[in-house]
Amino acid sequence: MLKKRIIPCLDIRNGRTVKGVNFVQLRDAGDPVALARCYEKSGADEMVFLDITATVEGRNTFIPLVERISSEISIPFTVGGGIRCKEDVRSLLSAGADKVSVNSFAVRQPDVITALAREFGSQCVVVAIDARFTDNRWIVYVDGGRTSTGIDVLSWAKQVEEAGAGEILLTSMDHDGTKGGFAIELISEVCNKVNIPVIASGGAGNMKHFSELFEKTDCSAALAAGIFHFGEVGIKELKQYLKEN
Repeated sequence: MLKKRIIPCLDIRNGRTVKGVNFVQLRDAGDPVALARCYEKSGADEMVFLDITATVEGRNTFIPLVERISSEISIPFTVGGGIRCKEDVRSLLSAGADKVSVNSFAVRQPDVITALAREFGSQCVVVAIDARFTDNRWIVYVDGGRTSTGIDVLSWAKQVEEAGAGEILLTSMDHDGTKGGFAIELISEVCNKVNIPVIASGGAGNMKHFSELFEKTDCSAALAAGIFHFGEVGIKELKQYLKEN
């Protein structure tokens, strides 16, 4: 069995790390480069950096920040936000990113997933899926959680796998920032639907939530933000806890 990964996520706005609840009520969480150094030293397996307003502001991800992060850490990191073409991906990879995350643009132009996978390899392409439980089913949202697509999460997950994505980053908007635990049922259903790795995001509040996630679903990684940023759970301590359990 592949080792389960622990991945801190840094949501970036105006060059700073922010954290909210249900994708709103954002508050400052510190300098992303300093946090990245700290997380690598603590034993994080990977990191994810998301420029959360790039898409709605119609601009590209901050390349200079990606270059700074790349110069400071050696573990793999994924960058997302505002990616609209091969050139955007090429620029991010040249700046030091290991993988890219696409979300809104992939929903609107699914062919981009195949194009990116062919150009850069499936292992480089992460499709982020922001999900909200609406009218008794899980629906895909885009534009930083602002826009409902009406698309069923399970069918979209299968479609992105078939299009060539190498990994799915699945976030329950309903659980995001609540610290009440991961969306176990949703995550389990998506993992059972696809054969590519699934990163589970949204709802982590304590160490037990991580062990429950790995025991009850087949996800390959757990992603969290606020509990790491504000020192509520240490990555080193979390990994030791999981090892013991």
